[in-house]
Amino acid sequence: MRLRALPPRLAAEHLSLGYDGHVVIDALSLEVTEGRVTALVGPNACGKSTLLKGLARLLSPRRGVVLLDGEEIHELPARAVARRLSLLPQHGDAPDGLTVRELAGFGRHPHRSWLGSPAPEDDRVVAQALADVGMAALADAAVDHLSGGQRQRAWLAMALAQQAEILLLDEPTTFLDPAHQWEILELVRALNGEGRTIVLVLHDLNLAARFADQVVLLKDGAIVARGEPYEVLTAARIAEVYGVRAEVRLEEDGVPLIVFRGLASDASGGDGARTRRGDP
Repeated sequence: MRLRALPPRLAAEHLSLGYDGHVVIDALSLEVTEGRVTALVGPNACGKSTLLKGLARLLSPRRGVVLLDGEEIHELPARAVARRLSLLPQHGDAPDGLTVRELAGFGRHPHRSWLGSPAPEDDRVVAQALADVGMAALADAAVDHLSGGQRQRAWLAMALAQQAEILLLDEPTTFLDPAHQWEILELVRALNGEGRTIVLVLHDLNLAARFADQVVLLKDGAIVARGEPYEVLTAARIAEVYGVRAEVRLEEDGVPLIVFRGLASDASGGDGARTRRGDP
């Protein structure tokens, strides 16, 4: 007997999104591969964060649909969506005086009854989320007194405490120095290893190449290319989308290493050679 194929966990079909009469994403279709880390990359204002908000149900489509487990996401109860999908926003605003522990605790609301108080399991999950992002020592600190990087990690703890199987992260490395960027993305890989499906917006193409299983390259609200990092991040596409010249080398482990060489004199130039490290 032939088994029926399951729908993708998260998908957009002919999705159009925008603000105040301005269309940002137009007729875009995308299936998020379950159990993988997908990076959305592209220049500023190309629609990365808008697409993520649409996938998270924060923006209503002008046309098209977002499907969660085969069902239209806007027709599902909010709490049902929140148990399956969690979003880390790009710029979160916390009330004055709210502690890091309290902020992380908001991630537990989808798992409580309407009038329910935090249970021991909630406290355990919050404590683990704070430890995972390196914020346990600052659990009682006010969020508005933190540095930008610490604040970003506090918001990530809230997203982790939600325990959703699909995690959407809008620029999770914002405000972080290189060491903490690496730590956060290693945590992303660890979460993925535990079975979470992750979509994240990144600006740094080398970080996307290193930590993502697949890359979706956007320009002007449309998908230019999607696939494994070495397939998508070619010199020609970088010139076309970003307007810069780049040398793309494959490391010994097959991960692209991108070295920027300056503004592109011809953004439609050739594909550019890829060379392995040490090749002439």
